[in-house]
Amino acid sequence: MTRIDHAALYVADLETARDFLVTWFGATANEGYHNPRTGLRTHFLSFEGDAKLEIMTRPGIERAREEGLLGWAHVALDVGSPQAVDDLAARLTESGFQVINGPRTTGDGYYEAVVLEPEGNEVEIIG
Repeated sequence: MTRIDHAALYVADLETARDFLVTWFGATANEGYHNPRTGLRTHFLSFEGDAKLEIMTRPGIERAREEGLLGWAHVALDVGSPQAVDDLAARLTESGFQVINGPRTTGDGYYEAVVLEPEGNEVEIIG
């Protein structure tokens, strides 16, 4: 059986992205990786269970943003219950993050809220 090992996300500010995921979603970040030849810097973030997310940045990444190549479509993070979705969405809103959709039940049965992380990428919070 094939399983997803991790998803990867290009960001302009690696530390801000890491701190957002650690603070709000309980991720554990590794110490990071730096390739001095290419300038690539990464962190792997681990979540409950086997889920992992790699966040990456490199020199010239702002040009990728201008060309619409930065980021992802979205990543979905399961917080365990509809009440946990509601609670986290409220805390994120109070802290100045923009919840752009929900909390709601989607047409395909997910209970979710969608928040924009610090660089404007969508994070689906499901439960």
